[in-house]
Amino acid sequence: MPKIKTNRAAAKRFKKTGSGKFAYAKSHGSHILTKKTTKRKRSLRKKHITDKTNEKAIRLLLPNG
Repeated sequence: MPKIKTNRAAAKRFKKTGSGKFAYAKSHGSHILTKKTTKRKRSLRKKHITDKTNEKAIRLLLPNG
């Protein structure tokens, strides 16, 4: 029986938290920062938790955590 492969694109974007949820970094936080507000840039630095509707799909892409 072959091994289940991890989707490498998803592995680079999502990390599993201690409680089993998935964290990711939001986009638009690397360049053209002068026009963005301080509040918006501060929010982009944080890790965010995926929505519950997408959790099943991500779990299938990352079978080994």
